[in-house]
Amino acid sequence: MERATYKPLSFHQLKPGAGFHQPSTYRLVQVDSPAIEAMTDLQQVSAATIGADVKLSLATQTMIARGVRLLLVVSPEGEVLGLLTARDTMGERPIKFIQQNGGKHGDLNVRDCMTPINTIEVLALGDVLRAEVGHIVATLKNVGRQHAMVVDTDVVSGNDTVRGIFSITQIGRQLGMSLQAFEVAKTFAEIEAILAAG
Repeated sequence: MERATYKPLSFHQLKPGAGFHQPSTYRLVQVDSPAIEAMTDLQQVSAATIGADVKLSLATQTMIARGVRLLLVVSPEGEVLGLLTARDTMGERPIKFIQQNGGKHGDLNVRDCMTPINTIEVLALGDVLRAEVGHIVATLKNVGRQHAMVVDTDVVSGNDTVRGIFSITQIGRQLGMSLQAFEVAKTFAEIEAILAAG
């Protein structure tokens, strides 16, 4: 209903130490919940991306700023070239690259440590739509990975489009567990305990 007059709202002082709301990228699930509920859906959340020629140190800063542990490496045209995880930036990969090729850590680019697209295994969206969260946990455990990308394949062209990403850390949070990065074995053991109890 339209009013003739509108009374202004009153302001008050912002208290020191105030934070700010951020959109939640996950909701609580059960092991038998549809798997799609545990997937970061790139139709709803912007993908965290980076260029292949960006310095590795900037990639690490980007992950921290975005609160993610995986970046899609993309071309200027938006084509996926590979992926880069926090393990790739802070693990053995940079050291091995320097040992094999020389140089300094500060000289490394994303391209030097990323997983190239031709070596990335993905899950099909159709399979994910028929799966439960427990299936995704079992899948990630089976391959010993923290992440899995999900693709939607165009039936006419046959081209893949990355539709979503699963993260074992996020799934743990969604199951109501507090998890630390890089504790994959412990994470799987904790999630398995939940699966067994359920």
